[in-house]
Amino acid sequence: QVQQDPFLEITEGTGINITCSHPQKLSGYYIHYYRLLPDRGPELLVSAASGSKDVPAIAGKLSVSEDGRSSALWLAGPRRGDAAVYYCA
Repeated sequence: QVQQDPFLEITEGTGINITCSHPQKLSGYYIHYYRLLPDRGPELLVSAASGSKDVPAIAGKLSVSEDGRSSALWLAGPRRGDAAVYYCA
């Protein structure tokens, strides 16, 4: 089971963290971040089990805590076209 912020609003170009809590994640299991853009199907952005990973598609970075209980998807300079529903799983 995962929990994430239900809604985030920012100014274009301002960095943002999309956080996800997953306290039951087992070691070695992956966290996946997807986004759903209007009129398109889900798009897999990045997957990681721990540590940090760059996400070139959105000029961002995924960070998964060492204990695996939480993660954050950082968008450094989101643009209007990045407005979407973001999911972690």
